[in-house]
Amino acid sequence: MKTNLHQVALRQNAIWIPSTLPAAPQKEITPTTSTLAANAARLGFTFSESLLHALNEMTPAFKLELLEALKTVTGIYKSWTPLVKGWDTPTGETRADHLVTYFANMFKAKGTAMPCGHVIPSNTFPLERYNGCPFCGTPFIFGEIEDYGQGSKLKVLELWQDKELQDFYKDLLTSKTPLDATQADSLKLLLQALPAPEVAIGMKETLMLVIDTLKTKGAVDEAGRYFTSPTDILRYLWYQKTGFLQLVEPGTLIKRNSRNHAHIHPSLNRSGVGAAQQRHDLRLKYSRKDCQIVAKWLNDLAIPAEKACELMHPKRGMWVRFIRALRLPEYARKVGFERLRTLLDVFYNQTYEVWQGRVEQVRIKYDAATAFALLQQRPGLFARSLFANMLWFGAEDTLNAFRQVIDQVPARLVFTLNMYAGNYFNPGIARSVKPLGGTHKTVPANQLLKLYEPEELSAMQASIEDLCLDAMKARFAKMSPAGKTMFIDPLLYHMPVAIGDRSDTVQDLPAALMGTRFPLEGDTVRLFMQWGQGLPAQHLDMDLSCHIAYATGSDICSYSRLVTTGCKHSGDIRSIPNKIGTAEYIDIDVRELAAAGAQYVTFTCNAYSNGSISPNLVVGWMDSKHPMKISERSGVAYDPSCVQHQVRVTQSVAKGLVFGVLDVTAREIIWLEMTFSGQMVQNLDRKGVTALLAKLNNKLSVGALLQLKAGAQGMTLVEHLPADEVYDQQWARNTAAVTQLLID
Repeated sequence: MKTNLHQVALRQNAIWIPSTLPAAPQKEITPTTSTLAANAARLGFTFSESLLHALNEMTPAFKLELLEALKTVTGIYKSWTPLVKGWDTPTGETRADHLVTYFANMFKAKGTAMPCGHVIPSNTFPLERYNGCPFCGTPFIFGEIEDYGQGSKLKVLELWQDKELQDFYKDLLTSKTPLDATQADSLKLLLQALPAPEVAIGMKETLMLVIDTLKTKGAVDEAGRYFTSPTDILRYLWYQKTGFLQLVEPGTLIKRNSRNHAHIHPSLNRSGVGAAQQRHDLRLKYSRKDCQIVAKWLNDLAIPAEKACELMHPKRGMWVRFIRALRLPEYARKVGFERLRTLLDVFYNQTYEVWQGRVEQVRIKYDAATAFALLQQRPGLFARSLFANMLWFGAEDTLNAFRQVIDQVPARLVFTLNMYAGNYFNPGIARSVKPLGGTHKTVPANQLLKLYEPEELSAMQASIEDLCLDAMKARFAKMSPAGKTMFIDPLLYHMPVAIGDRSDTVQDLPAALMGTRFPLEGDTVRLFMQWGQGLPAQHLDMDLSCHIAYATGSDICSYSRLVTTGCKHSGDIRSIPNKIGTAEYIDIDVRELAAAGAQYVTFTCNAYSNGSISPNLVVGWMDSKHPMKISERSGVAYDPSCVQHQVRVTQSVAKGLVFGVLDVTAREIIWLEMTFSGQMVQNLDRKGVTALLAKLNNKLSVGALLQLKAGAQGMTLVEHLPADEVYDQQWARNTAAVTQLLID
């Protein structure tokens, strides 16, 4: 359990030292502490002064455990061997080499026999340069990481004790925005290791993680008290079944798996098999014990049956399947389940009215007064449909109606309106959206925008921004400040507020918000991808690629184009060895690309094999002011001290993933996550990347939010410490704590 808590702390740039451990006061740095610090530096970490002194008092066993945790999260125990040795020097392989080898194997010609069974004819591939078969991409030779400590910038780790760990625990539970994959994984680790603190849980999705922990521990009745509606119960059942905290429709998952099993070669197309497999995986089957638990949860709900059925209506198809699988009609006939019986009667007879249906009916009739009266009953849904209603009913009337209930709208929705108004009311900008369970899509502008003049659309945008800012100022003004002065770290003005566009990948190293910009230290960016650890030997072809955008064209670097202007690929691996995994790299020469006029380089990974991206696949990039070496013996080019950012895929229905964009002129990398369909980088929709970047650029920064708070509370901003309220990078790393600024 301690290792799990170390993992949680490391994601926040900290080391956790429990206060319950015995400590031996030391005046001088002990040899074991010096050794730990030296090993941590080789991995790219250093310790703050307070942390160093705290570690100095810990036992050697604790230090060894901590070092093992650092090695695990930095991937030391993974295989980082690529297909080619010294791959910065091209092997000169051509399509002709592959064609000659293909016919040589077809007609049983002579050549060098490889362990995979293929024969490589002479005068084709330079076999001395390969760690495996150059024809089928199966590695046979593996090397160790040879170079450590090449990084020019160490990550400073701070001290966490029980108080900081508990504060972070509470921040996750009370977060005002849905947790991303990293936060959700950290919360699960904390729930397994520590009892949940008594706090009000901020989001329904967070609640599911708490309920799952309670049910696993056998506290069924205690878990049941958290449910307030049938939707909560459905969300939990679906999370148990699929791992998704959101209610993704079964048809969406089936369609995604079908597309992921499609192939550009018709003979390898397994889309039907993929759909059938997903249908089989989604089959519902419950024990009598589970049926009784869910029946009791539904029976104990205090909500009226008609209201409950209205909430069940949007997912009626899913409810019908669950009701049958859980044998709820059978339990409804038993004594003590009278409320469940009433609920099922109302649900099946449909003797309830659907609020959303009434809203759509009056909208079609253009009955603005009735529509606004209905929307004011549910301020959150009013906020989500505000832009469309402004175009439908007119801006002034809609905003006047919305202004009456804006104080009841969650702050995250208020800020979302403020951030996205610029894109929505611009008829020339396509919007980036991500449907539940799907990939990112580019949505054209609302057709109703054509009815308005540019001046009217600009006025709508300005009205939204003024309304939202005034609402948030009023909320901040009601808070009591901690003093008269506030310090805001300048870097916070480049850090977006965590609203929307949450990441679905886990960041095991210090986490960053999507949209965070990483300045380059050197002239080389090294992309890396590692996959297959723990899996048996098999054909599992994942591809690392990049797309280079010029003013008048584009280029790619991938398995089909190993060398191009400014980029070199380490070779295409198509099969993984047993249990240890394998790796691919791309070196990007920023100077060469700038000289060639490149504007952006988009980093992508794809599943070329049937199915989605491999579980636990790790992608990221390295950067250092100093040259980063590549092993001539094995081709291993990974050095944990040079890693600037990396993510791990835990659950994905995506075929392709964008994980970063290099702005060549600005010499900075923008961390973003965008899923897309297709086996190759050529399937990437460049318009989708542009739309997502525009969306991220329009987001409110943490610094701007704090400046708004300071102005509303009459505080003075200071450029240097000390200050009454201090907001620095360390505070901002805990994105769940940042969301506490979203006052409801």
